[in-house]
Amino acid sequence: MAWYTIGEVAQLCDINPVTLRAWQRRYDLLKPQRTDGGHRLFTDSDIERIREIKRWVDTGVQVSKVKKLLIEGSKEQQQDWRERQEEVLRYLQSGRIDRLRQWLKESTRHYPARTLVNQLITPLRQRLAGSQSTFCAMLGILDGVLINTIALILAASRKKPGHDALVVGWNVNDITPLWLEGWVACEQGWRVDVLAHSLPQLQPGLFPEQTLLVWCGAVSAPQQALQIQRWQEQGYAIRLCTN
Repeated sequence: MAWYTIGEVAQLCDINPVTLRAWQRRYDLLKPQRTDGGHRLFTDSDIERIREIKRWVDTGVQVSKVKKLLIEGSKEQQQDWRERQEEVLRYLQSGRIDRLRQWLKESTRHYPARTLVNQLITPLRQRLAGSQSTFCAMLGILDGVLINTIALILAASRKKPGHDALVVGWNVNDITPLWLEGWVACEQGWRVDVLAHSLPQLQPGLFPEQTLLVWCGAVSAPQQALQIQRWQEQGYAIRLCTN
């Protein structure tokens, strides 16, 4: 997932940048990151939140009251996603892989990839991480179903017009998030391939025809983010994925 400028977010969400600044400064509804030069940067999660705020405002709710609604809705949603995690766990524990595959297929019709990744898949994978053999087996089954499902989605998307992108892992051990990030990028209009193995060192010059979407883990090292910024300044088509 890439970072977005306020101008790009305004286009994606069909909203005036002045309004976005007001939502941040006056109503504390947004918390964008800042570049060294002070420019705002937004994530996919920020974009989802902006669209949710916009839905409330479009229904007639005053902006000053939206924050409370977001907090209340967040608590209810957290409980709902926890219940969904338990449902997936039951499929894994009972070995109902076909039912799990069908459940995932149905979920992709109702929720954006980023929402499923952040609210369901990543928390569930964290719960299964560890040395216990049963959990390791369940995590392996879940990852297999995820990668298989996402691979089909990515293959289908290549039949559509769009820009090519390659998801690359840079010095990470867990490769499943590469496929999750590829899935998110696919929904953003990219025609995605995923590099099967993480690279200990990254050389963007090896991929001259591709936009690189680089995954460095949930929290990238400062030197990695700085190096990617330098490559961008040198003209390379490269973006840092972040959740």
